[in-house]
Amino acid sequence: MKIVIPGGTVQVGTVLKRALGAAGHDVVVLSRRPRRKGEVHWDGVTLGPWASEIDGSDLVVNLAGRSVNCRYTPANLREMMDSRVLSARVVGEAIATAARPPRVWLQMSTATVYAHRFDAPNDEVTGVLGGSEPGVPGYWSYSVDIAKAWERELEAADTPHTRKVALRAAMVMSPDRGGVLDVLLRLSRLGLGGPVAGGAQYVSWIHERDFVRAVEFLFAREDIEGAVNLAAPAPLPHRAFMRALRTAWGVPVGLPATRWMAEAGALVLRSDTELLLKSRRVVPGRLLDAGFVFDHPDWPEAAADLVRRLRDRRAAY
Repeated sequence: MKIVIPGGTVQVGTVLKRALGAAGHDVVVLSRRPRRKGEVHWDGVTLGPWASEIDGSDLVVNLAGRSVNCRYTPANLREMMDSRVLSARVVGEAIATAARPPRVWLQMSTATVYAHRFDAPNDEVTGVLGGSEPGVPGYWSYSVDIAKAWERELEAADTPHTRKVALRAAMVMSPDRGGVLDVLLRLSRLGLGGPVAGGAQYVSWIHERDFVRAVEFLFAREDIEGAVNLAAPAPLPHRAFMRALRTAWGVPVGLPATRWMAEAGALVLRSDTELLLKSRRVVPGRLLDAGFVFDHPDWPEAAADLVRRLRDRRAAY
C-alpha cells in the first residue's frame, strides 16, 4: 500500500514508519521540515503540491499537532489547538479534492478527551467526556476542548469515499530516544520514579507493536468508523505503573513526589503537571468487541519487553 503520514516525524510517526516500511509499504511522511528520504514538505495549513501524495494513496494517518510536552501557557495552548484543527482541516480538503481518495483516514486524537476519574474505566460507549470535573485545574478543560475540536474537524470533512476513524490514543510506549518511556526511565534511574501526588491517578498506555497492529486492524475492518480507543485493556494506578517500570529496569526505589514537587519539576522541565496528574482510565472497548487481541495487554510484561529491547539496541551501538 501507499501510506501517507502527515506529522510523521514525531515519536509515534517514527514507530509507524519503521513498522509499515518494514512490512513493504510505501510510506510518505509530510513534514514542515523534511530532512530524510520519504519526507515531503507541507505547512499543515494550506493545500499545496504535497496533496498529490494523498491522491492515489490507500491510507492516511494524520498525526500532526504541536507537542503537548510544554508549559500550558495561553500561547502554547492556542498553538496546540491550531496545529491540530488546521492540519486536520487541510488533510480533509486534500482528500475531498483527490481524484482517487484514500480508502481510510485515521485521524489522531487523544485519550485525554475523557474525564479525570478513578471510579470506572472509560470506553467509547459509556465513557465520560471531560471538561467540567470538580476539583481539577480549570485549564485542564482546554486539553479536552482541543480533542473535541480535533474530532469535529474529522467529522465535518466531506469525504464520502473515505472511511474515517478517530484514534483516541493513550501514551504509546516505545524504546525510541526522546519518547515518553525514555523520559520515565531517565527519572527512574535518577531515583525519581516513585508515585506522584499519591499515585492513585490511572495511567493508560499502549505498547508500540499493539499500536501498529491496531492501525493495521482498523484499516482492514471496513465496518469500523468513528472514535476508537487505542489503549491497552489494563490501565493501572501511577504508583503500580512506575513500580513495574522500576522492576523492569532493576531500580529498587523511587522517591515519591508531592503535588508541589511535581509542579516545580514540571517548571524546570518546561512541561505541565496535567500529563502526570490527570487520571486517564481508558479501555479499548471497540477494539476488543471487534476481536482485536493485544500482544501486550499487561504493563509489567510490556515494560520488561520494552526495557529488554532498549538495552539490546544500546548494546548494538
